[in-house]
Amino acid sequence: MRWRNFINEAGNNETKKIKKLVGGIITVIIVAGLVVWFVQAKSYNRNVGGRLSLNQSIPVSVNPNALALQDDIVQVVKKVKPAVVEITTEKTVTYRYWNPFGQNNFFGNFFGQSTPSQPKTYQRKEKYLGSGFIVSPNGYILTNNHVVKGMDKIFVRVFGSDKKYQAKVIGTDSQTDLALLKINAGNNLPTVSLGNSNNVHVGQFAIAIGNPMGLYESVTFGIISAKGRYVSGMPLEESFIQTSAPINPGNSGGPLVNLEGQVVGINTFIIAPYVATNLGFAIPINTAKKIFIQLKEHGKVIRGFLGVFLQPLTSKLAKTFGLTSKKGALIASVIPGTPAKKAGLQSGDIILDFNGKPVKNIMELEYDVSNTSVGQTVILTIWRNKKKITVPLKVEERPSKKELTLASEYASGEVSWKGMTISRITNKIRQEYNIPDIKGVIVVMVEPGSIADQAGITSGVIIKKIDNSNITGFKEFQDIISKIKKNQDVSILIYANGQDQWVSLSEK
Repeated sequence: MRWRNFINEAGNNETKKIKKLVGGIITVIIVAGLVVWFVQAKSYNRNVGGRLSLNQSIPVSVNPNALALQDDIVQVVKKVKPAVVEITTEKTVTYRYWNPFGQNNFFGNFFGQSTPSQPKTYQRKEKYLGSGFIVSPNGYILTNNHVVKGMDKIFVRVFGSDKKYQAKVIGTDSQTDLALLKINAGNNLPTVSLGNSNNVHVGQFAIAIGNPMGLYESVTFGIISAKGRYVSGMPLEESFIQTSAPINPGNSGGPLVNLEGQVVGINTFIIAPYVATNLGFAIPINTAKKIFIQLKEHGKVIRGFLGVFLQPLTSKLAKTFGLTSKKGALIASVIPGTPAKKAGLQSGDIILDFNGKPVKNIMELEYDVSNTSVGQTVILTIWRNKKKITVPLKVEERPSKKELTLASEYASGEVSWKGMTISRITNKIRQEYNIPDIKGVIVVMVEPGSIADQAGITSGVIIKKIDNSNITGFKEFQDIISKIKKNQDVSILIYANGQDQWVSLSEK
């Protein structure tokens, strides 16, 4: 019994020792774990998590020059922004449509009861956005012609105001895509400072300000990418400034500014974003200065005019004309009644010098002629029959675009009108179409779906009369249609299938 009690007592002592030992080990593990966690937490907070701490910050070294540049840009924007305006335009557009369940329907056609359905119309006001900038305290504003062209109403919103002022168009110029507007908003409006685009250098910083996508007074930043850009398809006589400052729809007409806060260009167009990015183009401000003066004084731009259609002189053409250089401009045709015709210029003449200045290419010659004062007599050096001759010529005012188009069509012998291509009746055409000895003009092509096509006119039809005016020849036909408004309804007397017939050409 004592032995058993001794053994039990010994067992209890060992168990207590083991429990004590295990408890000590667990305590040490927990304390060690807490120490490790605390050390790691402090290290994370110091090395990584400091950015999340409200009481700690990581010092950053910033280049003082970068800060100075940033401040310069901020100051330029503050200076120019108040003179940049938002331009909102309205235009009523007429849409035409045909009712598929009208008179000309399936059942009518099936039972032979169809009658030609007439198109219906509806009108809708459409709004467009653009930009511009104030150039005088009394409210003269420069913008792009394409921003305001053909619009019924034009409204301008100035910086810091929700009020919109209705603007008056003082003048436009399609050749440079410039327009001058005027608002009556007092005589103390903020204005921009106009720089000198001749002093712009590739690589200089550029700031574009405007209203892209209707986002009022947006600012973008880039560089001058190139100067002297001529872009195919653009009607301008001046070259463009290319910039990488992002330009988007709505920026048109806004200023392109240098770091001195001077406007060096007028943002005009971009290469489509799906083709390329950050390829924007601006009209040089020196061009705009000249146009501004003429638009303000005359409401239009008065340009010099010779009266010739030119084509480039290629190396092969130069050789056939007996020249060793392709410098010069080849006269393709001469417009009747113009200074060139009066001076005796001929198709095939090559203009080598214009008033003492060698002609490098057509574009440069057209620019020089355009900037020559009306009434001034100039001396042309002409290459004709492998000899140089000098021809004096008195420069006249350039006709309107419409008049030039008519002159061009007259020279080519064809004109487009109401969906028809119409030609003078030559002996060759008379034989080809077996036309009797009647006077008029002939339709050589009809555009599908056009007014003429809907009226049943086909190629080979002779137009003898428009309303009450007889057509005796191509020139007379041109004179008559030049007086007809674009959407004006007319009746024409045609000769087709051996007989005369009146046809109505209606826009409705």
